[in-house]
Amino acid sequence: MTQPLPGDFALTKIRGLTGALVGAGQALIGDGAPVHHAFVYVGDGQIVQAMPGGAELIQLEDASEPVVWSTWKLPLTTEQRAQIAAHAIRLVGTPYSYLDYVSLGLAHFRIRPAWVTDFIASTGHLICSQLVDEVYLRAGVRLFVDGRLPGDVTPGDLWKLLHPKPAPAPTGDLWRASHGWA
Repeated sequence: MTQPLPGDFALTKIRGLTGALVGAGQALIGDGAPVHHAFVYVGDGQIVQAMPGGAELIQLEDASEPVVWSTWKLPLTTEQRAQIAAHAIRLVGTPYSYLDYVSLGLAHFRIRPAWVTDFIASTGHLICSQLVDEVYLRAGVRLFVDGRLPGDVTPGDLWKLLHPKPAPAPTGDLWRASHGWA
């Protein structure tokens, strides 16, 4: 197992019916990643995760088993790591909102009424992947620079961040030009 550092995040699978429902919802919005949940390691064997009862601080050993850690995949300074962990701890107790899933689904279909984004931004609720994105933003680390609104993040988006697709190999004229045969 990778030894996480404070400020690292992990992605996990959710087992059982809940995992199946989350996976189905992710597939509906084109987010078919093999993970369903995210949390932040804050040090001393503890994590912060968003849960239906609110964000909680628990022992790592009591969390879902990580599929992948962000360790070594995101270059963070010691100061950034400390800030990420501190911000995560400050969010303990933050309410959870299933409505954020509706907003993420609407975003996927490019339906973004201002009242929806305003409502989601004003509630202060966070789902797991939003919590990860939020603590990184508060520490001055932007995980996504693609123009999305803060919080428009799913566990699959975090998965893709850690597992970028390689650029396609050149074909035809591009391949010939790249080999000096143009």
